[in-house]
Amino acid sequence: MSAASGPVLRAELCVDTDAFAALAEPWGRLYRACGAATPFQSHAWLSSWWHSYGRRGRLRVLLIRDAADHLVAAAPLMRVHRPIPALKPLGGAISDFADVLVDDARREAGLRALGEALYGLARTALLDFREARPGACVEDVYRDWPGPKRMLADSSCLELPAMPMEDLLKRLPTPRAQRTRAKMRKLAALGVESRIVPCTDVEESVRTLLHLHQLQWRGRKVTSEHLQPRFHEHLLRSMRPMVAAGEAVVTEFRLDGQVVAADLTLLSDTLAGGYLYGADPQLRERKVDVATMLLEACTRHTGGERPRTLSLLRGTEPYKQHWRPEPVTNQRFLLARRRTAPLLSAACGDASARQWLRTQRRRRGEHREGGASS
Repeated sequence: MSAASGPVLRAELCVDTDAFAALAEPWGRLYRACGAATPFQSHAWLSSWWHSYGRRGRLRVLLIRDAADHLVAAAPLMRVHRPIPALKPLGGAISDFADVLVDDARREAGLRALGEALYGLARTALLDFREARPGACVEDVYRDWPGPKRMLADSSCLELPAMPMEDLLKRLPTPRAQRTRAKMRKLAALGVESRIVPCTDVEESVRTLLHLHQLQWRGRKVTSEHLQPRFHEHLLRSMRPMVAAGEAVVTEFRLDGQVVAADLTLLSDTLAGGYLYGADPQLRERKVDVATMLLEACTRHTGGERPRTLSLLRGTEPYKQHWRPEPVTNQRFLLARRRTAPLLSAACGDASARQWLRTQRRRRGEHREGGASS
């Protein structure tokens, strides 16, 4: 299926899983040419996610090509039918950021062609771009959209500047910084050693990470999807090509010759995101500050010739607040045409209802805590 996008660029719609899998090389070039891209837009992540989570007949990957057949822009989408007909980004709930890709060198023409092609797709479905990080390419698509549209706040994230660990410590109050330095000295005294896992060992290391992740959360509340076979298969399938391409790094921590923790950090040109870790419960029994150990490892990938923001990704858990991060709110962009405007209204109504329910649950929780302490 194709649509005209002016005299130079043309749009194609990829609906075949094998055809999407075959786009690794040209997609990689486009990904590297898009400064706003996050690791969740890499081909290895998206194609592996679709293999684990996609449903037959739902793939809708919009491709913008030039006369030489080079990719200039792309929108990795899928069709959903519930609760309303919509096109949503690939990656789902396990991806912290979603976006389209546009070659920075041809940004104006690429955005124009992509916007025109997306407008055509909006004839029969709402375009629902969730979890767009500030500065995402889809912001410009939204800005120029000619039809009904709405922007809503989405998940909260926390970010730290591209600094080495010692500079991050200088941001903390002196007593807290001193305690953290003491914890780091204890790590060294215990003999905890770290190593970056080479590409050839990534699959084995990811298996170890997933096992340690299960151990650390045993008997505690955990993200249930992280325990599912399809999630494990996705990580095992995607990490080796991502590590090979410099889009991810796995770090192992050893104590007395045994792997006691492992961390997965995802990388783009401007971002390093601590995605998942696993730690043996014995570390906490030995009073090891696992969070400090992991953050120090992540900071090794934020400096150098390509400074990267250190994203703590979605969620504002108390342990993240320890480092005085900057709050950043993802955005949700809803795009429609006149005939699909009722779908946009329905999505906004659903979002408002869910927000009201979350507020009520929080208030009930605060009320119960207040009653228990009185």
